Amino acid sequence: MSPVQRTVCQGGARLGGQMMGLFGVPELSCPEGFQEAQDKALQESEQLVQKACSTPPGPEIVMIFDQLSDALCRVADLADFVKIAHPDFAFREAAEEACRNIGTMVEKLNTDVELCQSLRQLLADEVVMGSLDPETRRVAELFMFDFEISGIHLDEEKRKKAVNLNIKILDLCNEFLTGTHLPNKIDKHVLPEHIRYNFTAEGNYLQVAGLHADCPDDLVREAAYKIFLYPNAEQLSCLEELLASRNSLAQLVGYNTFAHRALQGTMAKNPGRRCVTQKDFEMMTKMKVKYDIDPGLYCPFFSLGACMEGLNSLFSQLLGISLYAEQTQRGEVWSEDIRKLAVVHENEGLLGYIYCDFFQRPNKPHQDCHFTVRGGRLRENGEYQLPVVVLMLSLPHSTRSAPTLLSPGMMENLFHEMGHAMHSMLGRTRYQHVTGTRCPTDFAEVPSILMEYFANDYRVVNQFARHYKTGQPLPKSMVSRLCESKKVCAAADMQLQVFYAVLDQIYHGKHPLKRSTTEILKETQEKFYGLPYVPNTAWQLRFSHLVGYGAKYYSYLMSRAVASMVWKQCFAQDPFDRAMGERYRREMLAHGGGKEPILMVQGMLQKSPSVEDFVDALVSDLDQDFETFIMDS
Repeated sequence: MSPVQRTVCQGGARLGGQMMGLFGVPELSCPEGFQEAQDKALQESEQLVQKACSTPPGPEIVMIFDQLSDALCRVADLADFVKIAHPDFAFREAAEEACRNIGTMVEKLNTDVELCQSLRQLLADEVVMGSLDPETRRVAELFMFDFEISGIHLDEEKRKKAVNLNIKILDLCNEFLTGTHLPNKIDKHVLPEHIRYNFTAEGNYLQVAGLHADCPDDLVREAAYKIFLYPNAEQLSCLEELLASRNSLAQLVGYNTFAHRALQGTMAKNPGRRCVTQKDFEMMTKMKVKYDIDPGLYCPFFSLGACMEGLNSLFSQLLGISLYAEQTQRGEVWSEDIRKLAVVHENEGLLGYIYCDFFQRPNKPHQDCHFTVRGGRLRENGEYQLPVVVLMLSLPHSTRSAPTLLSPGMMENLFHEMGHAMHSMLGRTRYQHVTGTRCPTDFAEVPSILMEYFANDYRVVNQFARHYKTGQPLPKSMVSRLCESKKVCAAADMQLQVFYAVLDQIYHGKHPLKRSTTEILKETQEKFYGLPYVPNTAWQLRFSHLVGYGAKYYSYLMSRAVASMVWKQCFAQDPFDRAMGERYRREMLAHGGGKEPILMVQGMLQKSPSVEDFVDALVSDLDQDFETFIMDS
């Protein structure tokens, strides 16, 4: 029996047959429990604030600050997931209220002068600071950074204004995020009868809840694009108010724009190259003929079970890690199709838990995401608080005749999100504030993008891609065609990322905006992308990353450059090299945000990359003999 099918008996909550709460949190067996969990967290945080303000300068101050962060994050992070993913409206509503209340407390603490002074005294004591280990020193500096960008230096009246602006921004972010996921309706008679079955029927209307990008029918994709992206006046107003509020906050605390504020403390540049892209667009139709990558041909080889076995095998060979299915208790999960995986190291034992929310259901956002529910940290009693994460995908359910089958794009997304999960599982930091993916945004995507390189390597794919009926391996010619098809239009995909990054920067640049966000989208797309804007669409209203990555979407480009360098230098020759896997964990995954990202990159590559190296890494992924492809086609 394979590891992902066996049950591991190490750790985990065990309450016999009685009801337990979500994720094993006792209070959360009902929506009202969020109020109780929130009240406990706020009470604990008040006690920790008093303790921090009365503790003399020393490493204990940093530990208290991290305990304070953990107390609030344990509720806020869990609620952040539940408010968008739980099928029960009452749970979603309670979680959203908890998010708002905890967020309000965080903003107040970030402008608490007495609390800041306790940390400032530590940072000013050169003797004590000199005695701290590098991780503790960095975490202390990161906490001070949070105070500074929140306006701790302002007078009392302006600090209150900053808190109110932050709370307003939290509300606008929630409203905008909700709007990005809502389906659009259209009279079913507007669409040709033969494509209506692709959309959810609701009386005389059809619901369009996504772009249907994996559908092989051009007409379905076109209809979905135009309907799903049709402008919504309320969502447009929300976005404009969000951007204006962010700008007001940035200027209040001393920055020219929100982009200037957001880019503090990150690595980055946003290199890209346009010259190759136009050739990509010109040859797409020909390449579609040459590379027959109809997802339907590949899906039978990518059953969910096979893909999970592939990940398990890869992690076992690279990192000595196995994934074990663990039975959940009643009330622990929010849908009966959730699967819980225990992540176990061959020598170190249980590392943490991954809840797999993989399948489509009504009102579930059509977006692949990784959520930290509980961060890892070293507790005061010397035990390690195990990390807990959720991976959310939108996969089809199995049928009577077939298991869940993934398109190549779905398979790649599964690998991508599992890269985030491994970052969370292996980020063995002392402090929760910097665990796993709690690191600079332009480094956080490196492990997930690196996993895309593994997903596109025929040696890796060949290990698990098997036809669900016959067991036949995916033919090497099909693997090669699939991998090649992803490379040949890489420039277009990268230019799309450049376009997104530039648009994000413009939106968070000088205000007030002289034109509507849709006019800016149209102008920026024509200037930085190459494919024309489609009239009567407003793609930016579905761009949920404007919330979590506001002014930092360029991070994908920076992370891709780093991932490209790591892949080529460390794994391209042998994707199963255990020594490189161990180095990857030791130098990059283990530190979370507890170490400067550039130092982690240097440790992995064993050299100091220059700006030119980052650019070359991106460009090298684009170098293809395009003329040969066109002639051969």
